[in-house]
Amino acid sequence: MTFQTLDDLDDGQRVLIRFDLNSPVEDGEVQDNRRFARHAATLRELVDRDFAVAVMAHQGRPGDDDFVSLSQHAEILSGHIDSAVDHVADTYGDEALDAIDDLAGGDVLVLENTRMADGELPEEEPEVKADTEFVQTLAPEFDAYINDAYSAAHRSHASLVGFPVVMDAYAGRVMETEYEANTSIAEKEFDGQVTMAMGGTKATDVIGVIDHIGDKIDDFVLGGIAGQLFLRAQGYPIGYDVEGMDLFTTQWENNQEIIEEILDERGDQITVASDVAYGEDGERVEVDVEDVDEKGLGIMDIGTDTAEEYADLARESDAVFVKGALGVFEDEKFATGTVTVLEAIAETDCFSVVGGGDTSRAITMYGMSEDSFDHVSIAGGAYIRALTGDELVGVEVLREYAE
Repeated sequence: MTFQTLDDLDDGQRVLIRFDLNSPVEDGEVQDNRRFARHAATLRELVDRDFAVAVMAHQGRPGDDDFVSLSQHAEILSGHIDSAVDHVADTYGDEALDAIDDLAGGDVLVLENTRMADGELPEEEPEVKADTEFVQTLAPEFDAYINDAYSAAHRSHASLVGFPVVMDAYAGRVMETEYEANTSIAEKEFDGQVTMAMGGTKATDVIGVIDHIGDKIDDFVLGGIAGQLFLRAQGYPIGYDVEGMDLFTTQWENNQEIIEEILDERGDQITVASDVAYGEDGERVEVDVEDVDEKGLGIMDIGTDTAEEYADLARESDAVFVKGALGVFEDEKFATGTVTVLEAIAETDCFSVVGGGDTSRAITMYGMSEDSFDHVSIAGGAYIRALTGDELVGVEVLREYAE
């Protein structure tokens, strides 16, 4: 790792930190979630080390219903660290600067939603963002900048990439642990079998991962939309849209050729479902893929036999990585695949990383503990980019300017 961390930062300084607290908003209420808990651990450390802390974060996008103030975020953070967290309805204007000036050691101030600030958007090169009034105004007020927002590190916004260009910059604990875990698949050496369970709704994510790290993985076990498209490529009448659905046709047209190439080149590494589940009269119905004779059957999960097969592979593995759900786990009837595999991973002592979309939500939803896994990622797009080898500009700028 070539960027600086909190271990390299002297106590008691004035720091500007970037979190990713972007959360669901329901009926105007910001929902607490694991992002708050993870960033709160970093924040508690800074408070205990007598730093004066100003927090930057974003919420929603301009024009969307969830584009709201961070006042509720400050309250939620306060509850997590059991200490006062103030909020100022300004990002870098006079009101914000006055509040920053009043910060003493151990104080925490949440600045207003960065996406309400001129200069934050759009995505541009770090050197361009560093020259914005936003960055140029705030940077002199602090001794150091900390980026803890790994899950937003694929965005080249001012609050994420501009400050490291003009001031000392460090990775927070979330940034540090997410980076280490999410790059471990490419950088760690494992003695035994390495398995990756992949699902979700985007075939391009799965294809990109197989293409980039195929040489590091012994077995890819597939579910979700991608799993059905791979079954379709093998000649089964699976992976077709049903009425009112538009999940398969376009993805098949865009990816048929590369899916078929992957099966030709890496077929011995790829395991697809032998049975699947769909809904009928409100009940879960399972069928062997060999017996499916209807194109457009609304498949919602891998079958129980497939789930057990995947679980056995996980138990035999030295390392298991999970990207995306294997079925529609939000409906308990179709959670069998995702939950069976996650529970098997949790029961073993293998090295395990879980991430991608809402997959990690299934852990708490079905009574498992995150402590049973080596790492549960809170990143979505950044996690996928790490697995597919794409650079994360927020990480790269920390490295580039660490010197």
